[in-house]
Amino acid sequence: MWRGIRTDLAMEARELAQEQKQYEIPGIRVENVEPVEGIAISRVEVISKLGEKNIGKPMGNYITLEAPGIWDRNPEYEEQVKQHLANEIRRLIRLNDDSVILIVGLGNWNVTPDAVGPKVVDKVLVTRHVFEFVPDQVDDRMRRICAIAPGVLGITGIETGEIVKGIVDKVKPDLVIAIDALASRKTDRIGSTIQIADTGVNPGSGIGNKRMGLTRETLGVPTLAVGVPTVVYAHTIGRDALEMLIKEFTKQAESHSEFYKMLQSMNEQHLNSLVGEVLTEGLGDLVVTPKEVDMLIDDAAGIIADGINLAIHDGLSLEDVNRYFH
Repeated sequence: MWRGIRTDLAMEARELAQEQKQYEIPGIRVENVEPVEGIAISRVEVISKLGEKNIGKPMGNYITLEAPGIWDRNPEYEEQVKQHLANEIRRLIRLNDDSVILIVGLGNWNVTPDAVGPKVVDKVLVTRHVFEFVPDQVDDRMRRICAIAPGVLGITGIETGEIVKGIVDKVKPDLVIAIDALASRKTDRIGSTIQIADTGVNPGSGIGNKRMGLTRETLGVPTLAVGVPTVVYAHTIGRDALEMLIKEFTKQAESHSEFYKMLQSMNEQHLNSLVGEVLTEGLGDLVVTPKEVDMLIDDAAGIIADGINLAIHDGLSLEDVNRYFH
């Protein structure tokens, strides 16, 4: 958290840290790909413990796709996003022809902004059972995929990490891909930004919950995390709005006036306290999501699922994937 602002996106965490320090952050390597077809790709690598400390993210690779055109629901544009997503996933995984991949859809299917994981599971082309029971009907371009939407602690009474660890111990996958909803600092990134990380995921971290992580260390296998922002903290919106207001008033106030001096004297702690009094009193932390969130979640889930389908079943096209579903 920087300046009272919470985000799960490594790209935003790095931007916030850089704004605060006014120089490039040590321990971080950044590559920004020239936008193609309206899709911007940013690759952030945390390469040291110092980098971990500076942006609050574990060492590893974080790839972010920004695709604002998703809001327009253009099928051709969405197809391009899926292809780019598949390409970026392939950069972070190493698979053999007989590899087994477990897809884990994290989240609560009863809460729309938290349902992106279960919705992805619905749309992923699962094949492990086909390899086991009707191997003669298997397409040679397919790999073994299985999937689970384990629910949340409040529904199952079991830690998500415990459920997934039990499945991993039984199925013995070569790779786990966990899908989760994230929190962003900007509303325009909701449903239109996708982050891929080879560091795994902590279920519930997007809204401040601390759960058993799904990582290579806890599961014993490489774990990829794919997430899409679905909420923004109201505190973050309030804080940004207050800062903009202060900057505007500071421009207009006389430098010798008491009002100007008061504005200049407001430090980080004071700003956070003011916003907190308005937004959290009696209600706790508030998160905000657009009214169109159900449509955005459906679209994002379809894009993520097909990106995974293309990346794992390396020889299949989108037409092939759609044909198997119909």
